[in-house]
Amino acid sequence: MSNAAAPATEGPDRSDAPAHVAIIMDGNGRWAAARGLPRAEGHRRGVEALRRVVRASHELGIRYLTIFSFSSENWSRPATEIGDLFGLLKRFIRNDLASLHRDGVKVRIIGERDGLESDICALLNEAEELTRDNTRLTLVVAFNYGSRQEIAKAAQKLAREVAEGRRDPGSIDADTLGAHLDAPDIPDPDLIIRTSGEQRLSNFLMWQAAYSELVFVPIHWPDFDKAALEGAIAEFARRERRFGGLVAKTAS
Repeated sequence: MSNAAAPATEGPDRSDAPAHVAIIMDGNGRWAAARGLPRAEGHRRGVEALRRVVRASHELGIRYLTIFSFSSENWSRPATEIGDLFGLLKRFIRNDLASLHRDGVKVRIIGERDGLESDICALLNEAEELTRDNTRLTLVVAFNYGSRQEIAKAAQKLAREVAEGRRDPGSIDADTLGAHLDAPDIPDPDLIIRTSGEQRLSNFLMWQAAYSELVFVPIHWPDFDKAALEGAIAEFARRERRFGGLVAKTAS
């Protein structure tokens, strides 16, 4: 993702909505624990929340929705929980991909795929290939993703080009590095939402978040819905975005 201009997409005219919303979907385990349920049930209900938010995003005029589905740090969780998360991903793609495609949603995946099981990689590739020409909403899934790793990988690509004599080190600037990230054609998020009350980025889109507005909501992800998304957008619309200089309004 970079600040590059994005192509026009089909959708309702909602000039007050941020073009790109990114969400750290936090609190599935705490939601389940508060109800005496296993963590797996919290993750399952989190998938239901994701379905609601994908539908609501188009209705609210959002053109890009990025979700943090599996962090590179999540590998430190118990193997049983990792298995549950991967099982949910497989079921989500198998059960929801056809409806996403029918609804005009383009799926993009960012994150490291090396080392993933072949069936997972095949599903990710299938989701991207089937929906590649859709224009209604772009759903960016950050899977096995870590922002520091993404930036390091981009730096490695540039270092190889320099070592091979294909690039002058003096030509490398912020725009050059940004162009080597996972999805440089997608604009930076205008709004990043984190649920469950935690107030940090947790290695999510740290390069792209340079001028994003951050909204932290106290509810856990399984309870997040269209009304909560509208509330976060309303908070976004009240902000004055400065971008290091003069004030820029969030809404026209």
